Amino acid sequence: MAENTKQIRIAQALAERAHDLLISHNFAQQQIGYIHTLEINYGEKIAQRTMLEVEIAAAAKRQQTSTSHHKYIAKASIHLHQIIESSIETQLEDLDNIYHEVIGIQDSVPTILDLLAVKSASIGRLEPLVNDLPWLGRDLVSLVNLPQYRKQNTKGTSIKVDTPALALRYLGLENLQMVIPTFAMRHWMPHSTEPFSLLKRKLRDMSMSTAIAAKELAPLYGVKEQHAFTLGMLVDVGKIALTRLYLHTFEKVWQNKVQIARDKSHKDLHTALLELGPDPLFLRHLLLERSATLSRTLVEKMAFRYLPFNAVMEEFSAGYLPTDTQHVTDPLPLTEVVRKAHGYSQYLSLKDSQLIEPDEAEVWFMHLGLSQDEQKKLAKCAFQSLQLTI
Repeated sequence: MAENTKQIRIAQALAERAHDLLISHNFAQQQIGYIHTLEINYGEKIAQRTMLEVEIAAAAKRQQTSTSHHKYIAKASIHLHQIIESSIETQLEDLDNIYHEVIGIQDSVPTILDLLAVKSASIGRLEPLVNDLPWLGRDLVSLVNLPQYRKQNTKGTSIKVDTPALALRYLGLENLQMVIPTFAMRHWMPHSTEPFSLLKRKLRDMSMSTAIAAKELAPLYGVKEQHAFTLGMLVDVGKIALTRLYLHTFEKVWQNKVQIARDKSHKDLHTALLELGPDPLFLRHLLLERSATLSRTLVEKMAFRYLPFNAVMEEFSAGYLPTDTQHVTDPLPLTEVVRKAHGYSQYLSLKDSQLIEPDEAEVWFMHLGLSQDEQKKLAKCAFQSLQLTI
């Protein structure tokens, strides 16, 4: 029992660390108390002149002022984020707004994903739906015109594809089952995640690696590869929504408070607010605690007719965080696939940043229930591209 508790505790720490890393590498290091080796002085202490009494007094005063100022900034941040948290809670109650306005999901996208899941799917049925989505048409044309995919005529000259209809035919249904979910998630990503500059790329990479890992594991569980890949790509849509929501809400609330402080000549508050930015810890908690549930409700709202995702997302969200009390008994095969794929994606992220030790990885795989054969299978995968054959 004690050993099981220890494993759960380590798994919890690793899940939190994976979310810290989404925010930034430095933030993840800070959260685990990382000390940069360049800051360690391995030599003898350099002799310095003795400070004069007046200098000591001045330094103490600066320290006191600095401490007081930072306390004021912290207090202003707490107050600001109480308002932000309340606003986010209210906004999350309006799922239609989150779906259509915050993320910008157009109804044609779930319809296309659903259509790709049926045997009667055809390019002819997809074409009018793609034509309703100019961004998707442009992305498909750009893809098939990449040098590695360009076709050549009998004279050896590259053929340029200039219409979505032709791009659809070049790609074919099998490739489109991977390409369209990928392009949809990329389209929904925030345009910018500043000041967390790498967050957008990390969200995109995690979606890609989760989808590819799920597709690889699917045959082992009797699950359709297209179902596994599509849900693997969609499973973190809640993180996209919460990131967009937080950054937009912070900017709106912050600007309002700065304007009020300026109008009322509250100089100290105005100065403190100008030094404030989005809080990495607040966003991390939001992603860790709320994203899985929001992903579930967003996928449910997509109202798929042929993709069996609702029950899977209910199980996935229920067991999202490693705990000793919250777990799903006898999960659906697709739940197992997506859970393991998502966990492996988190492992890859931590490994690439050298933030997971071999013994920790062993505990993480044990927590996921990832067998040695599954680990070997996933270790051979390429997670950076879709490996299309055109």
